[in-house]
Amino acid sequence: MKVLVIEREALKNNISVIKERAAGACIYAVLTGDGFGAGIVELAKLLREEGIGRFAVSEPAEAAALRKAGLVEEEILMLRCTTDREELQQLLDLNVVCTVGSADTGMVLNAVAGERSTIAEAHIQIDTGMGFGGFLAGEPERILSAYRSLPNVALSGIYTQLHAGKGSDTGQLEQFRQVVESIHAAGFETGTVHAAGSYALLHWEEALLDGVRAGSALMGRCRRTRGDGLLRVGYGEVGIEETRWLPKGHTVGNGPLATLKRPTRVAVLPVGFQNGFTVGRSRDPGLWAALRRWRNGRNVTVRINGQRAKVIGRVGSIETIVDVTDLNCSAGDVAVFDLDPVYAKGFVRNYR
Repeated sequence: MKVLVIEREALKNNISVIKERAAGACIYAVLTGDGFGAGIVELAKLLREEGIGRFAVSEPAEAAALRKAGLVEEEILMLRCTTDREELQQLLDLNVVCTVGSADTGMVLNAVAGERSTIAEAHIQIDTGMGFGGFLAGEPERILSAYRSLPNVALSGIYTQLHAGKGSDTGQLEQFRQVVESIHAAGFETGTVHAAGSYALLHWEEALLDGVRAGSALMGRCRRTRGDGLLRVGYGEVGIEETRWLPKGHTVGNGPLATLKRPTRVAVLPVGFQNGFTVGRSRDPGLWAALRRWRNGRNVTVRINGQRAKVIGRVGSIETIVDVTDLNCSAGDVAVFDLDPVYAKGFVRNYR
């Protein structure tokens, strides 16, 4: 059996780090992608136990799962716009805070709420350079029209998304501040103002504002700073299928082949890249990042009975071969390895 282990204490550690970094700003725990692979309901309940009661999702089904699990008082923010009336009906039924990022999304939300004789709560989304959605920062009149012409929408917040990566600067943040100031100058309240995701939370104190959105930081797998105190969450466990001796000169792996330089005892593990093993080790572009990925790919290891075993050749699609010549192990013994939960497939999730 393949097991994805989620360490409770590591998660609690990361939650504490996020709280400290947030410095009093409210925290929206981003639970997209089934809670970054950790399980949206399990993760949300642990977060609630640790005092975090604001969540952000990207699908109505995610919000429905939280409400069904008994998280009925917590605030849930939908982190994308939609003009799909069926989706908006679901979001209103679930008491979710919607996102308005254009005149069209505002008008449809206002109409759906009006038909139900209710008031929909929403946050305004501002596009300061990411391009995924939101009013353009350079079009303040369009933004102000949302405050003036949506009688069935209560605008309780405003947010933007900042770049996450080396070379980013705070120019986006200045654009966002100017938008917020123009709204205040027109006599409107903005409610909760938030811009920082996990990367900005760790790198830019000036981006904290009223609130922050933490997702990958919860799992300790965002682009981090050295000594940030976060712990990587998630590892895999599988039993050894079999062990066998292969002669010197035998080839192994998933092309290009590796040629054994000595008689080698190998263990076959029932896990490969289709299961997420070694997937997502680095998303950074560029030659040096490619070289790092190549080097890391040549030095992949697992632990068996507390001993380190090196992967031989390339990781296969469903199986992987490791060198256990000098290890005391046999079929059925457990191999342990790093595994990013968001990429894990075919595993039984286990909180420990």
